Amino acid sequence: MAVINGDDLKSYCLDVARRAKAASGELARVTGAQKEQWLRRSAELLLERSLALTEANHQDIKAAPDFGLSDAQIDRLRLTPERIDAVAHALGEVAALPEPIGQVISSSIRPNGLEVQKVRVPLGVIFFIYESRPNVTADAAALCVKSGNAVILRGGKEAAHSSAAIAQIMAEAASEAGLPADAIQLVATADREAVGHFLNLPEYIDVAIPRGGEGLIRRVAREAKMPVIKHFAGNCHVYLDASADLEMAARIVVNAKTQRMGVCNAAESLVVHQAAAGTLLPVVAAALRAKGVELRACPRAKTHLPDAADATEADFAAEYLGPILSIKVVDSLDEAIEHVNRYGSKHTDAIVTRDLGAARAFAARVDSSAVMINASTRFNDGGEFGLGAEIGISTDKFHARGPCGMNELTSYKYVCYGAGQIRE
Repeated sequence: MAVINGDDLKSYCLDVARRAKAASGELARVTGAQKEQWLRRSAELLLERSLALTEANHQDIKAAPDFGLSDAQIDRLRLTPERIDAVAHALGEVAALPEPIGQVISSSIRPNGLEVQKVRVPLGVIFFIYESRPNVTADAAALCVKSGNAVILRGGKEAAHSSAAIAQIMAEAASEAGLPADAIQLVATADREAVGHFLNLPEYIDVAIPRGGEGLIRRVAREAKMPVIKHFAGNCHVYLDASADLEMAARIVVNAKTQRMGVCNAAESLVVHQAAAGTLLPVVAAALRAKGVELRACPRAKTHLPDAADATEADFAAEYLGPILSIKVVDSLDEAIEHVNRYGSKHTDAIVTRDLGAARAFAARVDSSAVMINASTRFNDGGEFGLGAEIGISTDKFHARGPCGMNELTSYKYVCYGAGQIRE
């Protein structure tokens, strides 16, 4: 990444934002067919240049220890041929989705004959700040531009070579499809001050979306002069109800915790009904320990797991992003819901139960962006929800919540069709 200092940095950021704003206007003339062509060509080029992408990624992996990345973080950074295939596949899924812009969300005819339509429109310019997951570069660009938005991508320095290679491919494909060149811009400097400059340009940037560590997200939420779509943490729970099936409970908990530990929808906390703790906990704990997970348990849980470490209040609120899980035994469904709402981060929470009433109560009263019933927390994902991809998972309630796909990157306006009506 380039080194740009002082007034030059401020001028650079302003120029990028101005060009993005101009590109957002040009995108209004781009057809859905052009955007589909761009995405499919991008997918083709990613596959054709898989070797070059893995070589660029190798430079990032080699430098990762210098940035102090954990094993889980390095795993998130890594691009394998299989992951490149997955990125290309995700672009194809986004390409196949219906064109959102111009969609009539609702329509009505007033008594005076005026037709009132609610029509989907882009947000405009999106400033997207993210850390060391290079596949996110492709996902974000795809979703933003497909939904009619220009995007300014500010990736982490840890994935600089990988992100630049992906962005270059998508820019090349955009040119072939007739999209404006500045619809996708990757910030060319790792200077943290650049983020501050962009966050102070609400006249050019319509929304900021941070995706990364809690420190980054809180900084963006604090400094941004434009709306922010965010989530601060992913402290996800799995609650094993009194009627939970033993085999299903073990399978879901192990998957939710260990399928990928360094992601925001991985489980960090296990809550178990006391009536089933004696049966469920030893089996579930053994399966977790076989995967290398350290267990931190409350006093009641330790009666069944004497070798577990003591859990603290901080453990119940922690997002570990690694091989640690807190465990709490509760007396009732009500206490489980209270625990989840108190310590959770409103991201993803699951219940394992054979009691439909308990499932419905948990779904209605747990205040999270997604509630899973007899399924892993790992399913709270744009691709798994049929959105093609996601730019992030929002724990806000305005204006988007949960996985943010194309529709979450749009707003609407009212378009009224008349035949000369005037208001009396």
